Amino acid sequence: MVVKEVLLLGDPTLREASEPVTDFVELADVLADLKDTLTWAQESYGMGRAAAAPQLGYLKRVVYVQMSERSFYLVNPEIVRRSEETFEVWDSCFSLEAAFFVKIPRHRIITVEYRDEDGGSHVEEFRDDMSELLQHEIDHLDGVMCSDYLRDPRDIVMKVEWEKRYRTPGIGM
Repeated sequence: MVVKEVLLLGDPTLREASEPVTDFVELADVLADLKDTLTWAQESYGMGRAAAAPQLGYLKRVVYVQMSERSFYLVNPEIVRRSEETFEVWDSCFSLEAAFFVKIPRHRIITVEYRDEDGGSHVEEFRDDMSELLQHEIDHLDGVMCSDYLRDPRDIVMKVEWEKRYRTPGIGM
């Protein structure tokens, strides 16, 4: 198991746009590192559902989602449709060490075109918590952090306060 250091807010790499993947054979290390590091982070923080390659210093358009009901890679994901309807979410990030949460708007439904780790094409619609999660991770691929969407300084809380007031049992960030 190789656990990579998760880059933290302030590291300039997190603000760079990632390059599309063109060689799927050379992805093996990135995929393994994403899986191992996400597994470690989930155990360490007791939350989290996904990680993006830029968080590990790889400027490649790759996201890994790992949840009890489904685990999958999204390579070169692109949001091709966003619902007009939005909703507010409390968002955090391993690149914030999950130390605080920000209340931000996200689109309730998105459609994503992506490739899997073998290069197979997929188009999938995601709703609610999965929509919010993938918007967050795809933002990482474009150098955008969830904190960039903060509209009101009163919409930021420390993790301890968020857990006390807002956390729904069984649902991580």
